[in-house]
This record gives sequence, C-alpha cells and structure tokens, in this order.
Amino acid sequence: MIYKGNIEKIKNCEGFICDMDGVIYHGNELLPGVKEFVNYLQENDKKFLFLTNASGKSPKELQQKLKRMGLDLKEENFYTSALATAAFLAKQAPSCSVYAIGEPGLFNALYDEGITLNDVDPDYVIIGETFSYNLDLMCKAMRLVEKGARLIATNTDLTYPNESGNVPACRALVAPIELTTGRKAYFIGKPNPLMMRAALRMLGCHSAETAMIGDNMETDIIAGIESGLNSVLVLSGVSTLDNIKVYPYQPSCIIDGVGDLLK
Repeated sequence: MIYKGNIEKIKNCEGFICDMDGVIYHGNELLPGVKEFVNYLQENDKKFLFLTNASGKSPKELQQKLKRMGLDLKEENFYTSALATAAFLAKQAPSCSVYAIGEPGLFNALYDEGITLNDVDPDYVIIGETFSYNLDLMCKAMRLVEKGARLIATNTDLTYPNESGNVPACRALVAPIELTTGRKAYFIGKPNPLMMRAALRMLGCHSAETAMIGDNMETDIIAGIESGLNSVLVLSGVSTLDNIKVYPYQPSCIIDGVGDLLK
C-alpha cells in the first residue's frame, strides 16, 4: 500500500540505494515483492546499490545469500559499514592497529586495508555486530579505551529485525563501553555522510536523481534527507506509521514494502 509520495517520481530515479535488513529480507526470508523490484531495476538498467549497516558479512557473502534466495546479483552491488569503517581508518591512520569485536566481514575488510589486530596497545577499538558478545570482550575493550585507544563503531543501529523479532545491534553493544569509559564512539555507517558519499560515488549518480530506500527513520531516512536523496520509507522493518510521527523530518514516500514501488 502507498501511504504517501509520488511513486512515478521515485521509479524514474536514475539510481537506487537500498537498505537490506527489514527491506530485502528478515534473516533468511526474502520479503514480498523483492524479486519483482530487483527485476525492475535490472530490466530498466537502473544503477543500484545495497547499502547495509550490518558489518558481519562481506559483499561476496551477501551476494551468495541473496543468490540462495533466488536473486542473481553481483558483488559490486553491495557496500557495508565494515568496508566504510576500514576505508575510514586507512585514510585516517594508514597501517594502524585495532582491537575489533565483530564477525568475519569486519575482520576481512580491515585486513584488506592493511590494518592489523592488536589486543595490547591498539590505536583503535572497533565494535561491530556479533553473536558472541560477552563480558570478557566488553571488559577488554573498555580497558583498552581507558588506556587511550580511540573508540569506533561500525553503525548506529540499535536493533535489526530477523525471523524471530528484533535483535540488539551495534549501538546496543557499544553503549556499555561508552558508559563505563566516558568516551563517545564515532559511528561510521548510515547516516554518516562518509558512507552516503561513498555510495553515490560507486553509483556515479547525482543525489537528486537517486532514491534511498530503508526501514529506519534514524539511519536510512535521515541519511537520504541529509544527502539530498529522495527518501522512501518501507514499513516492513523497524519503523511504523505510529512511531514516525515523532520525528521532525519525514520521508518523501511511505509504502508497505519495495514491491509497492511497482504499483
């Protein structure tokens, strides 16, 4: 269902930047209308990029995950907060060392940029999503930050949806370290302009001719608005018609799911 916005204007955009969790799938379940939406992008030669704040998987793993769901995409169609974090560190402090908490996608991105792991005196402590978070990891990160390591988080997502419901995400994992050290993390993923500018460069599109599609008002939609994109909120993830009313900014378009763009 279309609740707000000019669907034809969105469809006519040259480029599409699309979130994944809550927009394309929940866990390992593809959401309704996604196949038709991707077919539309491919058949109409649209430039598109799946831009995810999730840092755990590499573009290759994301490509294979969607292939198992029946979508044939390329690795270059994906960009993650792990890649953005590694690129930021490589520019800020080439050959730096980090203590990282996360999944393989984060570690691979760091290795590819020549960043080494160090659990003694790292330049940075990096926090991403992980299913193995525990008190020992938290204490280690806290003490390294107290000793002078700078605190980086891959994204600002508090939760993300899967088949069973919402799961704590990066901001929930980094919060105890911020509270116990008095240090504020620097968040790399959406809505950080660093990630949005990287996405636009990869697409080769002007912001005014690009649509940002996401399910989260605090990351996807504000990122689109602040970057000058057409912002499309889907209600298949974390945001609802009731909870978006409190925000001083609003999306250009509100729909149930990406399939509604084809109506």
